[in-house]
Formats: sequence, C-alpha cells, structure tokens
Amino acid sequence: MKTLELSLGCCNYDRTRAIFEGRVAIEGCHVVPIALEPEETFHRVFQGQEFDICEMSLSSHTLNIARGTHKYVAVPAFLSRAFRHSGIYIRTDRGIHTPADLRGRQVGIPEYQITANVWIRGMLKDEYGVHPHEIRWRRGGLEQPGRRERSPLSLPAEIEVQQVADDASLSQLLETGELDAVFSAKAPSCHTRGAAHVGRLFPDYRAVERDYFARTGLFPPMHVVGIRKALVEAHPWLPVSVYKAFIEAKALAIEELQQIGHFAATLPWGVAELEATRKLMGYDYWSYGLAPNRHALDTFVRYHHEQGISPRLVTPEELFAPGVLDMARN
Repeated sequence: MKTLELSLGCCNYDRTRAIFEGRVAIEGCHVVPIALEPEETFHRVFQGQEFDICEMSLSSHTLNIARGTHKYVAVPAFLSRAFRHSGIYIRTDRGIHTPADLRGRQVGIPEYQITANVWIRGMLKDEYGVHPHEIRWRRGGLEQPGRRERSPLSLPAEIEVQQVADDASLSQLLETGELDAVFSAKAPSCHTRGAAHVGRLFPDYRAVERDYFARTGLFPPMHVVGIRKALVEAHPWLPVSVYKAFIEAKALAIEELQQIGHFAATLPWGVAELEATRKLMGYDYWSYGLAPNRHALDTFVRYHHEQGISPRLVTPEELFAPGVLDMARN
C-alpha cells in the first residue's frame, strides 16, 4: 500500500507533540504537521479545507453535520477541553454580581456559535435559569474589529444578535463601558492589562468550576480532530489510524506529566496538581472516545439545538466516523 502524505493543522499541545516530533506515527501515513493557533486553523479549514487532518471546533462540526454540509469526518479525540466559568468578563461598576444580573445586558461575543459560548449559555440556563433570549448579544472581534459569524445562522426571532461597529473591538467596548460583559474563550486584553472596572463574574472561577464538575460530571469538550471526508471515502481505514495516533500521543503526554524525578512542565508542583485532578475527576480525566464522554456530548448537542444553532438535534454518534466507535478490544 502506498504511504499517504497528509497535512496536519492543529495546535502543538503536549498531547499532540509526539505526533509533531515523529515519536508517534499515523499508520500508513507520512504526516506534514503545521503548528497553528486554533482560530487560524478553524478559519483556514472553513474557508478552504486546507488541511487533510485538522483540529476542529466542536460547534462548527455539529452545525455542519446538522446541515449535511460537512467536509470533514471527526474522531473523538478532544484536543481542547475547558471549563468556561472563567470566560465571563464583566464591568464591575454595573451591579453585575450574579448570573441573574446579566439579564437585559449587552454582552459581547466573538461569534454566537463558538463552542465556548455554547457551553457558557447552556451552563447559565441549566445552573442559573438565565436564558439566551434574555441577553442582548453584540458580535465582533475580541481584539481585531470586523469579525462575523464563520457561517450564517438562522436564529430564533427572540434571540437578539447585533454586529458592533466595524472599527470597534469587544475589548475596547468593554473597557469604555459600551458593553456590560464579554463572553470569550480568550481573555480580552483590557482584562489582562488590569483596566479599571473590568473583572470576572466568577473571580474564584477554579472553586466554582470544581463544584460544577462535582455536581454535573461535565468537563466540556471544545475541539475534535477532523479528517477530510473525501480521504475517508477513499481510505476507510484512515479514521482508526488517526484516532489511535492521537490516543497514543495523549498517553505519552500524561506519562511525562506524572514523572516526579524530572518535570515535563515548568511548574514546581505539576505532579501534585495531576494527582489532585485525578482525585477529583478520575484517573482518565481527559478522556477520548464516545462512551466516557456521552454525558458531555449529549449535553452539548442539546445546548446547540436549544440555542437555535443547529436546525435539528444531532446525536453524538453522528459526529464521528463509525469505525472508531467500535474498535477492536484486547
């Protein structure tokens, strides 16, 4: 069989680094890896399907599956996962002390459909009774003006989304007080700089997120691995080979993190942090696969549909290549 030469566009995380370095191979393939920030990867994949294998937004992938417009097939390797209570930035001079105080406020978002904001809105509804239609959404670039939805959305009439001025960024508008809050996966620069009257809704977000996990069991998945659909049709074996490689690369990253004789991360108590995380969240806390993530994926696709993004309720099984859901077991 001829070896496939495939491009890989994704972030060079510790859990992908072994593939970038060639310590882990994708069976039957020669991989040309390109290290990119997720936002650039997502843009290039959506605009031109530039990569054979890539990191993909879970929300964008769900939307494309619901519409039947997907150009990529996914495997359940969750390259990015994150609790998102930390992603709610507020004006501290507006009387916003609890999630309920966000009702009726103007809240900036880079895009309505990005995965982080799907999780934030879902969490606000399930945990605090704050519904998406109770917030006035203002869309724009976090730091660079002019950002719009990657794909046009047909949202319910009760959802108000307006584009901010083309010469303004969300960070600027939060700092000047023209926005009451911003929901974002990345911290706005005004918060990083310590601008006056800009803070987080949950200042001790770690404690809130630990409690959230203890009660709900949710560690939100953000990004999956996609493979060009045409390649999968031509080479049905490819999804399993790709999936196995990402599983192996993650296992190597965890093995290195738990080495106490020499630290993989530049942190004095990194091993202690790993042990504490496992005590709270389980040994395989960053799990891949459908079965251990079904609760999180069921929750996500429900949020996605409830918020008017996907036109129908997608099932978790639809998100992934069938072959990886029934792999051989020892």
